[in-house]
Amino acid sequence: MLYRKNITRPESLVRIVAGLALIAVSLAWLGVTPIGLVLAASGAVGIVTGVFGYCPACAMVGRKPLK
Repeated sequence: MLYRKNITRPESLVRIVAGLALIAVSLAWLGVTPIGLVLAASGAVGIVTGVFGYCPACAMVGRKPLK
């Protein structure tokens, strides 16, 4: 494995659910506009970090990996 997980399992689930909600809401309310696509992409990033259990931003600020 090339990375060490740095977010907990409950936080991963919250990131996945919030990412799905952000994608659904941004595309439903804003449609396929530039801002809607940017918000949907940020929701996709949240889903990916939740699935893998690793957040690069958390690693940059010094969050310690889980043991």
